[in-house]
Amino acid sequence: MRSIILLAVVVSCLLVGFRFGEQPAAPVPALQQSEANIGFEWAFGVLGHQDKTLIPIPITRDTILKSGDEIKMMVKMTKDCYVYAVYLDSQGEIALLFPYTIRQLQDDYVVEKPYYIPKGRNWMILDENTGKEIFFLIGATKRLLDLEIKLGNYFSADPSNRKPLADEVVSEIRGLRRQYSTFATIAEKPLSIGGNIRSIDTVKVVRRPDVADIATQISANNFYSKTITIDHQ
Repeated sequence: MRSIILLAVVVSCLLVGFRFGEQPAAPVPALQQSEANIGFEWAFGVLGHQDKTLIPIPITRDTILKSGDEIKMMVKMTKDCYVYAVYLDSQGEIALLFPYTIRQLQDDYVVEKPYYIPKGRNWMILDENTGKEIFFLIGATKRLLDLEIKLGNYFSADPSNRKPLADEVVSEIRGLRRQYSTFATIAEKPLSIGGNIRSIDTVKVVRRPDVADIATQISANNFYSKTITIDHQ
């Protein structure tokens, strides 16, 4: 009898141990990246007047501009990332605003260095060709080689054959936006000076103001994209 009881106890222990052993381990929550790996300052402005003085007015969303308006941009990487600014004009032609050329990514692409578009203190003047004009701003942690190839194909083609190649560039940009649609921007905020937010009321006015005075700090994870459409009238 004792043997039977002892055997029953042993079997019960084994069964209990088996049941405990089958319980799945608690799932480990996936680590989410909280720190931005894309960071750059971006300024896009149009010259305006305030109290009869020239000031840079930020362009942060779709807007209306007129022929003769002067615009300027600035890019300054604050993290080791890649920024592209591509322009589609009202005639369907593409321009690579930043980097100035693809080769620049190897020759002159430095963190914490401001790059002006156009270079120097000059501002771009909108010509008489009216219509919709689109500015694409993209940030990535690595070079976007497919986009670079399509841009290279466009610029190396005969001008009479560029229209379908321009469409390919735009399609590539929009495809990237869809591909990385789950990655959100962490922050877009005006830079501050001495704890005060910059505004057009506090910008130092010079004959041709520095567009960097209205720069925004952009932080994002893995991918960033912004599109601004200008209704050029």
